[in-house]
Amino acid sequence: MAVTKEDKARLVKEFGAGEKNTGSTEVQIALLTERIVGLTEHFKTHKKDTNSRRGLLILVGQRRRLLKYLQRTDLMKYRELLEKLNIRK
Repeated sequence: MAVTKEDKARLVKEFGAGEKNTGSTEVQIALLTERIVGLTEHFKTHKKDTNSRRGLLILVGQRRRLLKYLQRTDLMKYRELLEKLNIRK
């Protein structure tokens, strides 16, 4: 469910400009997407876990706001990120 240290390092390296660039919008969206996918798998077996479902909705909202910001500022990066992360819009 949680993103491991190795997964986080891989995502930062793949989507950030460097290994230390953890604050860029692309990296934040990739990390949120990883957490959302993990929680979605969790809900396949634990259907009545409403507290975690609320957390999932909060994560989806954060990712949506970041995607909206990226779309306003850099449309090409936005489209590339949607394709890479397989997010439908």
